Amino acid sequence: MPTLYTPPFTLTSKMLHFVAEISAEMGRQGLRAESPMAPTLRRGNRLKSIQASLAIENNSLSLEQVTAVVAGRRVLGPPQEIQEVRNAFAAYEAMEGWKPWTEKHFLAAHRLLMQGLVGAAGRYRQGGVGIAQGTQIVHVAPPAARVPGLMKDLLGWLKRTDAHPLISSCVFHYELEFIHPFADGNGRMGRLWQTLILSTWHPLLAYLPVETVIRARQTEYYQVLAASDRQGNSTLFIEFILSALLQALREGSATDQVSDQVSDQVRALLKCLGTKPASALECMRKLGLSHRPTFRKNYLQPALDAGLIERTLPDKPNSRLQKYRRREV
Repeated sequence: MPTLYTPPFTLTSKMLHFVAEISAEMGRQGLRAESPMAPTLRRGNRLKSIQASLAIENNSLSLEQVTAVVAGRRVLGPPQEIQEVRNAFAAYEAMEGWKPWTEKHFLAAHRLLMQGLVGAAGRYRQGGVGIAQGTQIVHVAPPAARVPGLMKDLLGWLKRTDAHPLISSCVFHYELEFIHPFADGNGRMGRLWQTLILSTWHPLLAYLPVETVIRARQTEYYQVLAASDRQGNSTLFIEFILSALLQALREGSATDQVSDQVSDQVRALLKCLGTKPASALECMRKLGLSHRPTFRKNYLQPALDAGLIERTLPDKPNSRLQKYRRREV
């Protein structure tokens, strides 16, 4: 009987510490599987995930532009980058219907992510591939002929493992990047599939924008991938991603607290906007405000950050013709 494949990694005290801290943080925030999450927060977090994951792959669209694309509004930007946003939103929205250990769903996800961008969307690569940084090759992926077998082994391990999902999701993320099963889109697939694995453990983690933390720590992300390659296991990568998950949870909690503090001001701004767009000066007059910095800090920026309002000219944030409107959820 053949030996079943197990990805190489070592369970460390640092990992156990992060798993305990993540679980404790979720408890402190009252995050339970049956807890409802406001539709606005779900959508806002998902858009942050998409924008950050694509930015790691050099997509230049801002969060506001990504929001506009998803809302079906016209955005000035490279057509390919706009298509990447549409594809990513479709993939994240379809995630709930997938099982993370099913190859059919795995390939369907890549097809959604990469449709219209590459000719082999939803199919494993047929040629060799390497990862370069500048002029230096930092990783040579396994030969294409081995990819189907390697992915079958990895998906089989994911289905049978008794490792905690916080750990197994990180292992899968690393192994996918190592195998590099597709000609393009491997990075965004790794981040999407880790989110899917986490969501099977706790549904609300489908909306944790850990990608924003990875984007902010992008250099470290690539350094840890390379270090794990040199060591021949995913131990360092697991520790890094767990630290990013904990950071994302804590930052989300801090954002919620700030939102609570300014909610009265934001509600007042939403009320004054009504159903028609208005300029900043028009809003200030309706609110009885005269100090523009106070308006921006306490009313406008929190509403923009929460995804509750949007600019009518997202590509020209400083335009004198700029107005603001409530965003459709």
